[in-house]
Amino acid sequence: MKKIGSLLIVTLLLLVDNVNIFAQCAMCKATATSDLDGGGTIATGLNTGIFYLMAIPYIILMIGGYFFFKKTVDEKVKALKNRIFSSK
Repeated sequence: MKKIGSLLIVTLLLLVDNVNIFAQCAMCKATATSDLDGGGTIATGLNTGIFYLMAIPYIILMIGGYFFFKKTVDEKVKALKNRIFSSK
């Protein structure tokens, strides 16, 4: 029950205080906007860099998850094979 209450409080705080999610560094936003208006490509490069920084932790988690679940599945398959072939 305590976990559900904590989860509910955190969820409500995230939903209520979503204004800070859209906050940006004012200098970065001004530079990117003025460069984009002038025909430059700094804003595109900035967005690409953000996507790379965002993707790397997900890739690391996927690789770790793959090896974790592969090990678990291999152990279960091995136990199943031993059980099936040892009964014959």
